Amino acid sequence: MAQFERPELYDFHGVSMTHYFTYNWENLQNFKALPDDILVATYPKAGTTWMSYILDLLYFKQRDNERETSLAIFDRVPFLELSIPDAPTGIETVDSLPTRPRLIKTHLPIQFVPKSFWENNCRIVYVARNAKDNAVSYYHFDRMNMVQPEPKDWNSFLHRFMEGKMVFGSWYDHVTGWWDKKQTYPNLLYMFFEDMVQDTGRELERLCSFLGLSTSVEEREHIRGGVQFDAMKANPMANYSTDPVMDHRISPFMRKGKVGDWKNQFTVAQNESFDKHYEMKMKNTTLKFQTTI
Repeated sequence: MAQFERPELYDFHGVSMTHYFTYNWENLQNFKALPDDILVATYPKAGTTWMSYILDLLYFKQRDNERETSLAIFDRVPFLELSIPDAPTGIETVDSLPTRPRLIKTHLPIQFVPKSFWENNCRIVYVARNAKDNAVSYYHFDRMNMVQPEPKDWNSFLHRFMEGKMVFGSWYDHVTGWWDKKQTYPNLLYMFFEDMVQDTGRELERLCSFLGLSTSVEEREHIRGGVQFDAMKANPMANYSTDPVMDHRISPFMRKGKVGDWKNQFTVAQNESFDKHYEMKMKNTTLKFQTTI
């Protein structure tokens, strides 16, 4: 394992962040999106890699078979705001992409997204995941990712999640901020992790329709097979096993990918207090989630 410094959380314009994502801020805000760029936006651990991989296969599988076996997903779909010492920044990686459209991922809350994406009317795919599964996944991720803050024990982590003291801020603000944007910005497709698990084929069709891609049933079926959780978990180009900041001995980057696994982590008391808090936080939105399917 390479040695990385676990960062401290700090308040950045009202959102909890770490310096790994704010260091390059001026360049980030001035980022020049191209009109055909496609942005994958999510709260961390909501299906980002899954959606990135699906998009990459939709656009490039036919053109370049070698890409699939030789290029890790984080090089194909760069992480826009990432800035880690001794590595190219996310922006540099995006700007050196040889293929178009450029597929770009971000975890930024809506108010931090560079203006050029809106000015160029770029297509954006947002994936949201129910809060309970998202919290559990984030906890195990923070245990194994050395450039994330120390998660401590599950109970204190859950409290921090409820308070929004997470990297990229509050889950509640994130999912509702993007949901509100969808009402006024037609080039935003808002998708749910749970729908993708329940019927990957149907959601693939929805995605292709949004992107204006005419894919055959066979192509979509082939992609659906390649992006099933077990296939991706076993694929070194998709499972982050080549990323030096992650310690897979602690927990795999791709852990379970299930809906409802929160039941194995939450105690009855935690679940009751979470539900009460959730109801209060979500009372003013039309956004609804499934916690089991």
